[in-house]
Amino acid sequence: MSNNVAADGFTKPELEQYEAALLERRKLLLGDFQALEEADARNASDAPNLSMHLAELGTDRAESDVSLGRRESASGEIQEIDDALERIQDKTFGLCESCDKPIARERLNAIPYARLCLPCKKEEEA
Repeated sequence: MSNNVAADGFTKPELEQYEAALLERRKLLLGDFQALEEADARNASDAPNLSMHLAELGTDRAESDVSLGRRESASGEIQEIDDALERIQDKTFGLCESCDKPIARERLNAIPYARLCLPCKKEEEA
């Protein structure tokens, strides 16, 4: 094995690229998450001034539900990214958590925080 290839089969520059992509995505998600929280806080402070019309209340509730869903999604993805960054550090990045086989690079390029190889992911969703 070459000195440039880690035990997990990735070169140091490859791992650095994945780490940079994960950190960039995390930064973007944190910004979105904070913007959603700030918007919700502004909307909550405006609530006493709102008309009590039922249609407006329904719209406000729907917007709040969408915002909550987006925050939960961002929060979950941030956790997945943090877990992937940890796997880079402990040299298990790119290995399927179910079967311990390597995850295809194409899959990692699309979803760098993927935990499962495609066959195991399909089995999990079945």
